[in-house]
Amino acid sequence: MPSLGPVLSNPRPTRRRRLGTAGAVAAAFLAGAVVGPMVALPGIQALAQDGGRAETYRLLNLFGDVFERVRAEYVVPVNDRDVIENAINGMLQGLDPHSSYMNPRSFRDMQVQTRGEFGGLGIEVTQEGGYVKVISPIDDTPASRAGVKPGDLITHLNGQSTQGLSLQDAVEQMRGERGSTIRLTIRREGETRPVEVTLTRDVIRPQVARFRLEGNDIAYIRLSSFNEQTETALRRAMGTMRSQAGGTLRGLVLDLRNNPGGLLDQAVQVTDDFLEQGEIVSTRARRAEDAQRWNARPGDIAQGLPIVVLVNSGSASASEIVAGALQDHRRAIVMGVKSFGKGSVQTVMPIPGNGAIRLTTARYYTPSGRSIQALGIEPDIEVLASRPEPNATTRDREADLRRALRNDNGEREAQATPPAPLPPLNLPAGVLDKVVRQPVEGAAAFDPTKPETDHQLQQAVQLLRNMAAAPATPQRRAQR
Repeated sequence: MPSLGPVLSNPRPTRRRRLGTAGAVAAAFLAGAVVGPMVALPGIQALAQDGGRAETYRLLNLFGDVFERVRAEYVVPVNDRDVIENAINGMLQGLDPHSSYMNPRSFRDMQVQTRGEFGGLGIEVTQEGGYVKVISPIDDTPASRAGVKPGDLITHLNGQSTQGLSLQDAVEQMRGERGSTIRLTIRREGETRPVEVTLTRDVIRPQVARFRLEGNDIAYIRLSSFNEQTETALRRAMGTMRSQAGGTLRGLVLDLRNNPGGLLDQAVQVTDDFLEQGEIVSTRARRAEDAQRWNARPGDIAQGLPIVVLVNSGSASASEIVAGALQDHRRAIVMGVKSFGKGSVQTVMPIPGNGAIRLTTARYYTPSGRSIQALGIEPDIEVLASRPEPNATTRDREADLRRALRNDNGEREAQATPPAPLPPLNLPAGVLDKVVRQPVEGAAAFDPTKPETDHQLQQAVQLLRNMAAAPATPQRRAQR
């Protein structure tokens, strides 16, 4: 899926007020850009002396001066809109890895995308070292069928280098009409030569929830993203498997590996589906009055079944909200490896007639008060997907991205109550000892079409079966 990386959109009650502020700033910015060096009118000059506004106006004049010189002196004529949009995008991307400008076409594409249907290749991407980097291919799309892998660097599109292209430009080049083709040149870890892949664009309708029964007693649900269809698809999957199992279900595996996130409200609803009460997530913005909190309502679609949530370094944003909330409430056991660590909220603010900006407006916190920004969710039980290889490079996480927001847990601990420690896992004696941390030497390589080669999934399934088979302690019996 052509994307700007893991994104968490949050339509906020304060959106109108924020839009007013953003509109005023944009108007001042564009005024400086269009008219070139600004003439200091008496009223404006007096206003500019208030606080630091004089310096702000001088900087806007600087922008206007540079813009006019580009228009007049650049080696070839430039398009004013392109120059302005590039400047706006540079301003936003200079803040953090997740803020950006969307032109009208990109904004429409984003709206279609969050509805769960869009055109393209089926790749979640970000940018690294000037190239386009694959976060994750989406299941059953041209990219996944062609073997595109997480961590691949896309160095050329149809033979043209992506070096120097903005991420948005690269994304737009990868989009196109269904049936048209595009050639990707990929630099892949472990490959000495570039990998070339020709993909045929298609209408992407990802099956956001894939599910099946493991041995007729364990429900398995994989969520590939959080769009407007996710929670409905989750409920449908759970209901279907409960009917298929005929009352024999012993547990649920919720697979959020390589799920890059999506809509905040969907993360809240998915978490709410498994909790009877308590906080799900809270957000804290620049102003204290903009803080928000979401709480669970009664009703557990799993009806108390034990849950294992699978995460890895590709689990980001909305996925981390779900995993963190279920972990804090001890409603689920989190298994796998540390998640991506994106603990910020992006608000999409439309600019009438000119697309929208995606701006980081808040950090989110798990129910215990933890910020996972640049830290990620630590699994309760670490299980590796494959045996570690000497000198193997690790997959980038949020903390590795340029200009990533820092984690503010330390600051908050000095000023307020520190995050509460998590209660210990309440597992039958000996169950944890049976978990195998990594595949045995010589084990078959992971093949997505063969669940038996998925070591993390197999350990999750076996853990749930061992929990169900173990004698219930008085505490566990009381919880049933």
